[in-house]
Amino acid sequence: MIEAIGKETSRALLFDIDGTLANTDPLHLKAFNQVLGPRGHVFDHARFSRELQGFANIAIGERFLPDEAPERRALILDEKEEVFRELVAGQIEPLPGLMALLDRADAAGIPMVAVTNAPRLNAELLLSGLGITDRFKALVIGAELLHGKPHPLPYQEGLRFAGASAMASIAFEDSRTGVQSAVAAGIPTIGIRTSLSHADLVTAGAIASASAFDDPTLLARLAAAMAW
Repeated sequence: MIEAIGKETSRALLFDIDGTLANTDPLHLKAFNQVLGPRGHVFDHARFSRELQGFANIAIGERFLPDEAPERRALILDEKEEVFRELVAGQIEPLPGLMALLDRADAAGIPMVAVTNAPRLNAELLLSGLGITDRFKALVIGAELLHGKPHPLPYQEGLRFAGASAMASIAFEDSRTGVQSAVAAGIPTIGIRTSLSHADLVTAGAIASASAFDDPTLLARLAAAMAW
């Protein structure tokens, strides 16, 4: 568990990683099909977004590998993550506007936290590949907590590490489970439309959506909420 630090401040920005900082979902889909396809599970984009996107591997294993022992499920899904890391190496590009947004938050002294259900190796690879590891006050890994997304605990821990209050902060998510997690933690959440539609994200609980971080409406909303 992440320990609380410092005195609570009013604001923070909290980011999912896959599909939010970078559009990596197509590579996850390819890796899942490569590993689970021979085991009878083939996914198109729509099925991926409903049944895989944003879920922790333990939940995916329970659902799609019910006849395997837990240890064997973990090995199979570790193989999927290895395939993903091979696919994504050298192909990590930030969503438009991300770097400018991080610069703006740094200049305003607003702490940022990455909150993900991805394995730590994946998360660290993506942050390093984007060159933004040091921009985040903490990296919260759902699988290292008692509960991952869609439970609110990952975002509650992110807030605690940032010393921020939920209602004065903003989360960015691209999956249903991620939006549900952030909203359950009391954080106003912006859906990023890399995989899901505006309607899907709002139905999950997002207050708004954007195609990327250079969306003028998003930037205006952030300027008002963060007072920068």
